[in-house]
Formats: sequence, structure tokens, C-alpha cells
Amino acid sequence: QVQLAESGGGLVQAGASLRLSCAASGRTLSMGYFRQAPGKEREIVATISWTGDRTYYSDSAKGRFTISRDNTKNTVFLEMNSLKPEDTAVYYCAASARAGYYTAIQSADQYDYWGQGTQVTVSS
Repeated sequence: QVQLAESGGGLVQAGASLRLSCAASGRTLSMGYFRQAPGKEREIVATISWTGDRTYYSDSAKGRFTISRDNTKNTVFLEMNSLKPEDTAVYYCAASARAGYYTAIQSADQYDYWGQGTQVTVSS
């Protein structure tokens, strides 16, 4: 069983930046971040293949967020710039044991492991 340890959330003002990190206790394939705001469904933010050269970004993340990974440390990073109040949510790291060597998996159903979530709050 792989454990995911998340860090990096916090309270920031609009326009600021935050960097989320997620360290896996074992080897995983595709990794990524999803988020859930109060009263809303969970939505994808960004994912990355094991090879690191395939990424996927939601429309809201495109151009502002960057996902990367360090396979020597089994860690994925989400650099978030130009944060907006609508980015406020609990951000969940996810990792797949089954899929995503060459592909950035988008379906939450294909992720086997989930982090505990980290709160990101952006004030206006």
C-alpha cells in the first residue's frame, strides 16, 4: 500500500504563488492533483505521466499552474501562480499503480492512492 504525504497548502492573497508537494512511499505511475471546493464536485487540476513529458491541465490551471515530478524521490510538485479566490479548495494528490507510464491519466477512477488533502485558501 502506497502512502501519499502532501504539503504546501496555506492562506495567500490573490495574485500570490504556492507550491504543493506530494511524496509517495513507493513507486507509482501517473500522478496528479484534484481539488474540491465547498459545495462543489471534485475536479481535476493537473496530472503527469511517470516519464514526466506528458502533462494534462484543466482549463482553469492552464497557463498558471505547472506540474512536475522527481522520480528519484517519488514526489510530484504543483507550482501555482497568479492564484485567484476561485482556486480556494482542498487539493488532493493522487497516484496510479496501474496506468500512466507514458500518459497523464485524467480519470479519477484510475487513481489508486489519494493523499489526505491540503487546504488552499486565496483571499481577494
